Amino acid sequence: MTADFLLIREMKQGDEHAFDIFVHKYYQDILNYCHYHCFDQAYAEDLTQETFVRFFTNLTNYRYKGKTLNYLYTIAGNLCKDYLKKIKGMSAKEIKINEEANWEEHQIDDVLNKIFIEQVLRQLPDELREVITLYYFENMKLVEISDILQIGLPLVKYRLKQAKKRLEEVLRKEEKL
Repeated sequence: MTADFLLIREMKQGDEHAFDIFVHKYYQDILNYCHYHCFDQAYAEDLTQETFVRFFTNLTNYRYKGKTLNYLYTIAGNLCKDYLKKIKGMSAKEIKINEEANWEEHQIDDVLNKIFIEQVLRQLPDELREVITLYYFENMKLVEISDILQIGLPLVKYRLKQAKKRLEEVLRKEEKL
C-alpha cells in the first residue's frame, strides 16, 4: 500500500493529522501550478485552498487510483480556468499586484518578468497554455500531462509543439518592438 492510500483512508476515518500531512505534501505543487496560471500570489493561494476544500468535500466519493496529485491538478486546473474566464477582458494595468510599495530593484524586475510571461502566455489558447505550464513550470513528463488532461499522448506532443511555435512567434514580435 502506498502512503497516499493510507493517508486517504485515515482522512476518511477523520484523522486530522492525516489531513495536515496530506496538505503539506501537496500544497506547494498546487500553489505553484495555480500561480503559473493566475500570476497573482493572493489569488493563487485562494485557488490552492479552494482546491483542497473541494478535494476534502468530495473525499467520501474519492476512489484512490494511485494518481492523487493528478486529481488535485485537475481540480486546480478547473478553478484556474474559471478564474481566467473572469479576468480575460482585463488589461495588465487593471490587475493589481499585491506587493509592498518599497520594492528593491530585483523585486521590480521579478514583477515585470511575471507580467511579461503572463502577457505572452495569455496569447496562447487555453489548451496550449495548459500544456506549456505543466511541462515547463511543473516539470511534468508528457505521460503525466496526458493523464491530467485526459487526452492522448500524441495530442499532448502536438499541443506542446504548437505552443512552442506560437511562443517563438510572439517573442520574435516582442523583440522587434
